[in-house]
Amino acid sequence: MPRENIARFLRLGLFPHIFCAGCGHGIAFHALIRAFDALGYNPEEVMVVSGIGCSSRIPGYINANTLHTTHGRALAFATGIKLAKPHLRVVTVMGDGDCAAIGGNHFIHAARRNIDITAIVLNNYIYGMTGGQASPTTPHGARGSTAPYGFIERQFDLCNLAVAAGAVYVARATVFHISQMESFIKKALQKRGFSFVEIISTCPTQFGRRNRLRGAVEMMEWLKNNSVPLSKAKEMSDEELEGKIVIGEFADKEMIEYTELYHSLCKAAIGEGMSK
Repeated sequence: MPRENIARFLRLGLFPHIFCAGCGHGIAFHALIRAFDALGYNPEEVMVVSGIGCSSRIPGYINANTLHTTHGRALAFATGIKLAKPHLRVVTVMGDGDCAAIGGNHFIHAARRNIDITAIVLNNYIYGMTGGQASPTTPHGARGSTAPYGFIERQFDLCNLAVAAGAVYVARATVFHISQMESFIKKALQKRGFSFVEIISTCPTQFGRRNRLRGAVEMMEWLKNNSVPLSKAKEMSDEELEGKIVIGEFADKEMIEYTELYHSLCKAAIGEGMSK
């Protein structure tokens, strides 16, 4: 892929980026803009929205329409944008705390409505930017600044939540599985309706240090060794899946999209008003 194809989606004047050494967010970021290019997108037709967090810095580096919003509200802003400008290809980039904690209700109802937004969550298992607090996706027993003796809560499975809420496309990959991750992103972007891709990108600074994963290489090896394809996971017991990352496609279906319903209703209401 020619470098200039990728460069057209970058605000090169803002580099170098702020991600910590060894962070997988840059890998996911590159996969996203490669997907934009592979699908032949024009930067002017792309809208990337984020909330607050490490991953939410990504839109600032993308040469497209971008919006950096408040914590947990990326999907709320993206919903308004999609309804006002349905021709835009709207993408949200969120972290696990951003999406699943303060933004949890927005996440559930965007999926329920099946609005045409591609939601990408970079799950680093922790609040990486604000001090290493445990998040809804912190694994049971893992350590954080608010869980110095280990997290006692059950880990939130975002893909199962997205499926249950009604998303038409749901997939999970890790930053180790680069080709699979890019393939999932491309499929999600092409899906008409609410699509969701979770990317496991463990934080080397806040999560890795507290959980004795040492450096970035060890964290990549950990992602590789602890990932299980969905087809294999279906044959494993709950005990065997404890501590594993199930990767693959969890949903791929067709449903009528919310924006289409909304605008058809508006046209019908206008027509009815004019006939009176």
